[in-house]
Amino acid sequence: MLFNSFAFLLAFLPLALALHWLAERFAPQWRLPVLVVLSFAFYGYWDWRFLPLLALSVGVNWLIAEAFLKTKSSGLITLAIALNLAVLAVFKYFNFFVGLAGMIPGLPAPKFDIALPLGISFFTFHHIMYLTDLRRGQAPRYDLVRYALYIAFFPQVLAGPLVRWREIMHQLDERPYQRPDAAERIARGLMLLTFGLAKKVLIGDPLAEYANPVFAAAAAGKIVSFVEAWQATLAFTFQIYFDFSGYTDMALGLALLFGIVLPQNFEVPYRSQSIQDFWRRWHMTLSRFLRDYLYIPLGGSRSGLPTQVWALFATMALGGLWHGAGLTFVAWGVAHGLALIVALFWRRAGWPMPAPLGWLLTFLFVVLCWVLFRASTFEAALTIYKGLFGLAPIGTGFKWRALVPAAAFAIIGPTAWNLVHKLPPARWIAVLTGLLFVIILLKIGEDANYEFIYFQF
Repeated sequence: MLFNSFAFLLAFLPLALALHWLAERFAPQWRLPVLVVLSFAFYGYWDWRFLPLLALSVGVNWLIAEAFLKTKSSGLITLAIALNLAVLAVFKYFNFFVGLAGMIPGLPAPKFDIALPLGISFFTFHHIMYLTDLRRGQAPRYDLVRYALYIAFFPQVLAGPLVRWREIMHQLDERPYQRPDAAERIARGLMLLTFGLAKKVLIGDPLAEYANPVFAAAAAGKIVSFVEAWQATLAFTFQIYFDFSGYTDMALGLALLFGIVLPQNFEVPYRSQSIQDFWRRWHMTLSRFLRDYLYIPLGGSRSGLPTQVWALFATMALGGLWHGAGLTFVAWGVAHGLALIVALFWRRAGWPMPAPLGWLLTFLFVVLCWVLFRASTFEAALTIYKGLFGLAPIGTGFKWRALVPAAAFAIIGPTAWNLVHKLPPARWIAVLTGLLFVIILLKIGEDANYEFIYFQF
């Protein structure tokens, strides 16, 4: 069920809010079980066949956590993490590695024809975060209902943000509608939901019309002109930003409606003045996960320069592979890893970098890397790069009217989170937000609904 669908906005969400309010008002002990049932219903709506996988994933990991607390055997946590990664590997990476093996002449390469369960990467990482912290002695025990809600809470289960247990679990026992700021939270939640929908439906999705045909032409082996290449690359640069940051705003807003504050995931990343700064601002919760559960365990910056360089490279390469089971995604991650390594040496050398030049270099690098991320093959990416670097016909008809407003909003504009929390309570703001929501509904009714780009990860 997409957040930007009539089924969710006009049926599931009002029903879920009503049931949650009734439970919170008349039977508080049932509030969390109601949220768990709603979350599983939301997940099962997309494909009920994967509902047992989510339930089994929650149940097995919770039982292993219980066994660990009784025995203190760290091998149980290792086993659980290995099982989680094995399930992820089967569904997401089996065909990828079979394809690699198929490059060896004479080696059979049977494919596994099965759909990728939505959100499997995200709920796998949530399990790993909790279990790792449990073994470190940092996480407490939770009952099955609370653990199930941590993993499957419907605003975050499909595409994050990646929430640490300590950021959400203490909120579950509150009475959200009894808080003195309950009305303000609900208002800000509705505004975040509306602004996120606007970013996705009114800005992000239309940009796909300028990117998709060009990348499809490149994949089909057609020549892409200079103008087409820059138009498509810049369109995807801003499409993925408004698509994913819009999803995150919706997730944060929906969670607020149910009394939960989720962490921010974006902080104007296209304003970054270095590649390190970019990863502090883009998909912030994933960056923190990669740093704390991969980069630091690999040695981080505490074991000398060679180890730090290796840790950076490996972390970003695996981060690229997490984004998609394809070599182009690995190349995208490796490119960012190499850029972080160059930036590391630059800082250690003490060389200055003027802020405007740092922003320009960072933005151009990020834009050029999105080609690897978006192209379906290296051949398609090479075709786009030929156009970008002037090794193809010039072409005409650059769609600047669609790109300039998107660029201005993404680079200069505030984040939806900051805007929502700075706006004062006022009727005219409520009226404008309501009108914007109606416009979004009309737009959803007119056009085809695009799935969120990060659903495939």
